[in-house]
Amino acid sequence: MKLMKKRERNISVRKAANYAIVINSLQILLILVVLFAVLIIPEIEASPKLMLMLTLVAALVVIWGAVVDIREALSTRKLLSQLDDMDDTIDAMSDLNNTLRSQRHDFLNHLQVVYSLMEMEEYEEANEYIEKVYGRITSVSRVLKTANPAINALLQVKLAACDKAHVPVTLNITSKLETLEMSIPGWEMCKVLSNLIDNAIDAMETIPQKKRQLTIALSENLKQFCFTVANTGTPIAQDMQATIFQPGMTTKGDGHGMGLYIVRKTLNERGGDITLTSDAHQTAFSGFVPKAALAAEKEETK
Repeated sequence: MKLMKKRERNISVRKAANYAIVINSLQILLILVVLFAVLIIPEIEASPKLMLMLTLVAALVVIWGAVVDIREALSTRKLLSQLDDMDDTIDAMSDLNNTLRSQRHDFLNHLQVVYSLMEMEEYEEANEYIEKVYGRITSVSRVLKTANPAINALLQVKLAACDKAHVPVTLNITSKLETLEMSIPGWEMCKVLSNLIDNAIDAMETIPQKKRQLTIALSENLKQFCFTVANTGTPIAQDMQATIFQPGMTTKGDGHGMGLYIVRKTLNERGGDITLTSDAHQTAFSGFVPKAALAAEKEETK
């Protein structure tokens, strides 16, 4: 079960700190030994061979320590990046939870207002009020189609962003994603979808509002979880499509270019992948993540 073991391997800040303490202690001890041999007891004449050996040992310890420090620093930086992504997901979940609590709290008040309007035979006003409240409720309930709270929260945040950018959204969710967490953590999948949705919104900035359309599809089959994020924005040039997932490649100008690279890297680490199709009608990013049991079996057969 190599794949499962790899997934269970986590990065420890405490481990990195222990490495740093031990390695730096050895370096300090070695330097003190050399100083003691050369300066404190000068009457003992050290041979050139001995000095060369001490120098080589010191150099090897310093190089080894530097390599371990760099490796642990990179691992720690990766962990901090993951924590930032998790914080974003937690914030989105908190916002969704607050919205749902607010709706539940206001529901009785809405009923009382509608009842009062109907009792006063203000039917037109009651109808307008119901439509207004219904629109607010359905804007939240339309994202509560999966069993994954993180995905639901992300969709709620991105729908609000699309509404602000005047981008109509079609959600095609045909799976509850009940076992998604066994294949990829929810916050990692949120990072993938968030990058793609943000890119899609940006791609439609320069086109007329009536031509804007964002489609988000989430599904699954016997072997994998699938997703598609499609937009009707400016198509991606053919020569750029082949390199769009490489680090540094971007259509947004300076300061961008890592989003799609991170998306593919994240999916590849979980055994999945992503593809791009783009023409005059729409640009679609479609990807998948294999289901955990099948991915483990495939890894064992290698």
